Amino acid sequence: MKIAAIEQFSPLPRVRLVKITTDTGLVGWGETTLEGKPLSTTAAVEELSTYFVGKNPLDIEHHWQHVYRSAFFRGGNVLMSALSGIDQALWDIAGKHFGAPVYQLLGGAVRQRIRVYAHWGIGDLGTQGQEQARKRLEWLQKRGGYQAFKAGPGGKWRGHEPPAVIDEFVKRAYMMREWVGPEVELAFDFHGKMTPALAVEICHELKGMRPMFVEEPVPQENADALKWVADHVTFPIATGERLLTRWGFRDILEKQAAAYLQPDISHAGGITELKKIANMAEVYYAHLMPHCAIGPVAFSASLQVDAVCPNFLIQEQIDQGLGGGLLQEDWQVKEGHIDLPTRPGLGFEIDEEAVRQRCEYTEELGGEFYHPADGSVVDW
Repeated sequence: MKIAAIEQFSPLPRVRLVKITTDTGLVGWGETTLEGKPLSTTAAVEELSTYFVGKNPLDIEHHWQHVYRSAFFRGGNVLMSALSGIDQALWDIAGKHFGAPVYQLLGGAVRQRIRVYAHWGIGDLGTQGQEQARKRLEWLQKRGGYQAFKAGPGGKWRGHEPPAVIDEFVKRAYMMREWVGPEVELAFDFHGKMTPALAVEICHELKGMRPMFVEEPVPQENADALKWVADHVTFPIATGERLLTRWGFRDILEKQAAAYLQPDISHAGGITELKKIANMAEVYYAHLMPHCAIGPVAFSASLQVDAVCPNFLIQEQIDQGLGGGLLQEDWQVKEGHIDLPTRPGLGFEIDEEAVRQRCEYTEELGGEFYHPADGSVVDW
């Protein structure tokens, strides 16, 4: 069996897919979405196609090593996103070839179902904002019985903000806790927008409502700064969506700068590397919470790794991730969990007609973001 063709599709604003077809007719799907750099990742997949076409798709580890090590400059978010999507597609082919879900090829499941959390926040404190938030909470609980949610302090933050800005976010957080009660987990994503001192100040204000975790309290580049925050906060700190490969997570683990790791299966190195990151984290008693805020193919690939990792905690899931109109059958959430996939490969049947609908890319995580007070650049 050899790889015959590699195609790419852009069916949704935040979804870029790769399709690998073999000379035997087997097809594998992966997701190469990279917010802010869609054209770069597309070009990288095209470049890698010259290597992959004609190769045996089952030599997954060999191909991963070659792509990562063959160039003098290793890694980077463009190359790793391209490799991640291709890796997912190769595992999809392998599962279909052997007639088994990918998690069976990875050693077999260690759990019977996979816990997920949804995105939900109360947004504006005005009456209309609260009403909309209540409606979404009711919809999510009715739809899937979720027992965990993640929100965040929206908007643009500077090195420090006045008490009114901080208090407004803290008030929202406590209101969320009041609405859902003590049985439900609540987490907050700071999106790397804070300085260490501000992050600690806000975390201390949140302490009384017992967050499940705070994600990316500071940018990901400085593990020592993250460690300082973690040392001054009494609840778990999480990070990892912008870290790549085992080497990217090494400092975080060795410094014990985060309790929970959030590698993204479409950036960190695909299924092959995500499982290795999880295995390495197990030694440090760090738990795995894969990041996935893009499309259903990446989400489906994440489920396969979640199934086999003893130190898995919970899987991020956005509405689009359950299907987004691209799968013939959406993933179903019951009591905040998804049953183990049963179909071979990544566990879904794609709707190729929907996938072939082209959607123009719109910028979400890049672009120009300035603080209104002085026009300075801010993180978003």
